[in-house]
Amino acid sequence: MNEETPGCYDDEGSTMDPDLVIKPGLCILCRNDDTGGKKEQILCLLNRTDQKGHMTFECDAYEPKHNC
Repeated sequence: MNEETPGCYDDEGSTMDPDLVIKPGLCILCRNDDTGGKKEQILCLLNRTDQKGHMTFECDAYEPKHNC
């Protein structure tokens, strides 16, 4: 991790832009998408990046926004 510039970096040391990582539907329906703190947002970004290109998306931190 680059100590000079704050942010999130991939394994190669390149800055990760959260706006360029596709957000699966499960993330959009998740309570953490709106209310998660900075640490949670970074973990979500890393999870989405790790599963990029997979046919299915899984997230153990998923919490529905509304109880229906």
